[in-house]
Amino acid sequence: MAFINYSSREIQLKIVYYGAALCGKTTNLVTLHKQITHAQKGELVSLATDADRTLFFDFLSLNTKTLPGFTTRFQLYTVPGQAIYNTTRQLVLKGVDGIVFVVDSHWDKMADNVESFANLQENLIENHLSLVQIPYVLQYNKRDIPNAAPINYLEFTFNNRANRALAFEGVAATGVGVLETLNAAARLLLAKYSKTPNANVTGLSQPNNSVVVPPPADAPQVPAGNVAA
Repeated sequence: MAFINYSSREIQLKIVYYGAALCGKTTNLVTLHKQITHAQKGELVSLATDADRTLFFDFLSLNTKTLPGFTTRFQLYTVPGQAIYNTTRQLVLKGVDGIVFVVDSHWDKMADNVESFANLQENLIENHLSLVQIPYVLQYNKRDIPNAAPINYLEFTFNNRANRALAFEGVAATGVGVLETLNAAARLLLAKYSKTPNANVTGLSQPNNSVVVPPPADAPQVPAGNVAA
């Protein structure tokens, strides 16, 4: 839920990057921290194992002057992908305003992606929330790998809801689609909490590579446990 501090004229909005282990959540934040100007970013805090997996969260704040009279501060978090840290995932989701769900494009990671999406919905319920209430964006990451899962398959599996989400192709390690994904999530939140439908985030590029398309009739069979409603 957005936190409004009237004394400091500041609005704080929390965006959580969610997904399976090693799908690219941490890489998104690391890349963003490198690309965004020094004046816009806070310190990036990471707690990881020797295997370079996020254990707790990464934190990054972006300050913009978007809403008249207020400074908008975006707080970006990731959750640990490993199932044993599910309690931490639930804690990180507390007070969430928007979500970026990161999908690993490797075929052999599809079951993990589907399980993580289902887990996201379960943990939102634990926080008395749902994807109907929370604006979210999809990022299909690692599009540079050989034989990546086709976009139409990913759309059919993760984006076949009545109200389709914005989705972006990405290569988080090189920065492709990273700013576009964040900007889309930020714009959704600003539109929700302001009276300006086209509210934008100062300094971030416009989302111009949306890959939202109708599900194809010949799409591969959705894996067991598909969670799109």
